[in-house]
Amino acid sequence: MDRRTFLATLPAAAIAAPAIAQTTLQPRWAANSDRFERPDLHGGDRPVGASFASRTAAYGLSGAAGTAHPLATLAGIEILKKGGSAADAAIAINACLGFLEPTACGIGGDCYAMLWDPKAGKVMGLAGSGRSPRGLSLETARSRARNGALPPLGAISVSVPGTVDAWSMLHQRYGKLKWADLFEPAIDLAEQGAPVPDIIAYYIRRSLASFRKSGTGIEEVDNALRTYAIDGVGPKAGGVFRNPDLARTYRMIAKGGRDAYYTGEIAKTIDAYFRRIGGWLRAEDLAAHKGEWIEPHKTDYRGVGVHALGANTQGIATLQMLNILEHFDLESAGFQSPLSIHLQAEAKRLAYEDRARYYADPHFARVPAEWLVSKDYAAQRAKLIRPDRINPDVRPGQAPSKGDTTYFTCADKDGMMVSMIQSNFRGMGSGLVADGLGFMFQDRGQLFSLQDGHPNLYAPGKHPFQTIIPGFATMGDQPWMSFGVMGGDMQPQGQAQIIINRRDYGLEIQAAGDSPRWHHEGSSQAMGEDSPDLPATGLLRLESGVPEKTKVALSAIGWTIGASDGGFGRYECIEHRMDGKDRVYAAASEMRADGCALAY
Repeated sequence: MDRRTFLATLPAAAIAAPAIAQTTLQPRWAANSDRFERPDLHGGDRPVGASFASRTAAYGLSGAAGTAHPLATLAGIEILKKGGSAADAAIAINACLGFLEPTACGIGGDCYAMLWDPKAGKVMGLAGSGRSPRGLSLETARSRARNGALPPLGAISVSVPGTVDAWSMLHQRYGKLKWADLFEPAIDLAEQGAPVPDIIAYYIRRSLASFRKSGTGIEEVDNALRTYAIDGVGPKAGGVFRNPDLARTYRMIAKGGRDAYYTGEIAKTIDAYFRRIGGWLRAEDLAAHKGEWIEPHKTDYRGVGVHALGANTQGIATLQMLNILEHFDLESAGFQSPLSIHLQAEAKRLAYEDRARYYADPHFARVPAEWLVSKDYAAQRAKLIRPDRINPDVRPGQAPSKGDTTYFTCADKDGMMVSMIQSNFRGMGSGLVADGLGFMFQDRGQLFSLQDGHPNLYAPGKHPFQTIIPGFATMGDQPWMSFGVMGGDMQPQGQAQIIINRRDYGLEIQAAGDSPRWHHEGSSQAMGEDSPDLPATGLLRLESGVPEKTKVALSAIGWTIGASDGGFGRYECIEHRMDGKDRVYAAASEMRADGCALAY
């Protein structure tokens, strides 16, 4: 029996549900009334593949797209069918998601991408991250701090949005259709309206409720409520939502290009709004913005090339984790076994100590990225992991002297694959919506440090630390997977789990995402994400599908096990494979979100 055949049968034994009682049980709803719970129920039985997989990947010869909303996926497919490139499709998808999924993204946030350029035969990287306002001093920032960190809401946390400029850079280099054509689907949706899926509706309502609370620090909330509230609250699941203000803003961008946003009428409106509410973002900050094409970092993990963006992101944490884990035989440890999860979580703890100590804007600080992702350094760090116990004292290595996010991916008939991630950061963002523009500004500035000497210390005109990271993997000199796992500090943890599920455990792309996940919280942060009430070794959250014996064994060696809380990320993936002379795309989507993946 080969490994894949074995693993297809393993979960049925390892994660088997107890026998269902013959008595009829009444449904039990969770306390928030939005989640149905029955601990004795598991998914249906699939005749092939992993028993826990939710569905089969979508296959196609000409193109594919996977997003967190079905209508965005359809828009991307239609752009591809009209002859657009994968870059065109990505821009159209992102514009649609700014309307359809405002809980996770929008043109008030930042954007990063990696893509396979078939002509260059390599992975390209794009950093579309904005800087802090030049008129906001460190002294003022510290005066607004809470518990030693910048607050998550209000103008103090707003940095320059980089998304529209990133779209423009993608289109100038890789676009095939006219710029204005890419906004037609989003404009139509925003004007005509669309039903809101369950998860997005839930998070809109929750965000608006938090904005209403007293003491939030938000300078004004009326614009946000006017834009997103229906009858005083957010849309219900299946309720129709419209955003005519955003449609008008998109029309300005479609006609005037990125300059309409950064130097034109939109910039003037943003400037006037922040002056009115006492904020700091100015037209001069917007006019000075420019994204960057950057060279991704790469490591080899058991024959797979795994790529990650550096810059001011946490991308290299994925590479650090995998480099450490390469020193352990995860295949022999066993899928969803206590040893496998223990080793992965310990590698995460080591990598995240470095994340808290070294990751920052390379224009302001010397980030020892090449050392951090080196095999030699990983070998040193791997020696700190014991298979039978938790390391009680994890610290960053000694360098040599020298929130909420949307992820989507698409691929075209020419072989281009785009891995793109975009976010307003925590929740819907800062809570601030400029007059009549229909989008919320990001609160990414919360992730600056306020500690003297820290490389991520707040400074005017500086890029804040970024959690959003696209993923990409290659095999030899060919693309393999364009993928991502959304969700704050879960992203490197989730990316590593996808690679491990595929490479070490032989799962196909849909099962690799559907597999139960772990999420460790409590590493050093110093960037607004600290959790002071957690145990010294942090909290290891496990999804309900992790075998009960695994949970018991992890607890026995000292892990504090946390409940499944919905914070395990959301995944999309397109796999590139060759069947003789035919290029085949396989597209997978996330069971934990409202979206879907399609191919044609």
